[in-house]
Amino acid sequence: MRLHTLFFLSVLSCLCFALGQGSYDDCCLKYLRNVEKHFYKNAVGYRVQKPDGGCNIPAIIFIMKKGRKYCANPNEEWVQGLMRKVDGRRALKPRSSFRFKKLRKQPHKG
Repeated sequence: MRLHTLFFLSVLSCLCFALGQGSYDDCCLKYLRNVEKHFYKNAVGYRVQKPDGGCNIPAIIFIMKKGRKYCANPNEEWVQGLMRKVDGRRALKPRSSFRFKKLRKQPHKG
């Protein structure tokens, strides 16, 4: 009986430890240092990371055309400029991705 109780408690403690770790998959741990020219035209979006919970540093996470993500320091001037550029591109795009098809003229049945 004691062995079952001990086993149950050890499994329960491992489970609590695993759940308490949190997820660090989406957190930036360091900033991008060198930015190439293509970086500016391939950025399609961004999100803001705040230093709370498991994320230790504030960051802007830029999302590229192919889905890659890069972390940048929100205090740097080029980061603010690229954020404005991405926002400007979003404002120019139509809000709906629905495309109208040309309707064929059908003979009127009368």
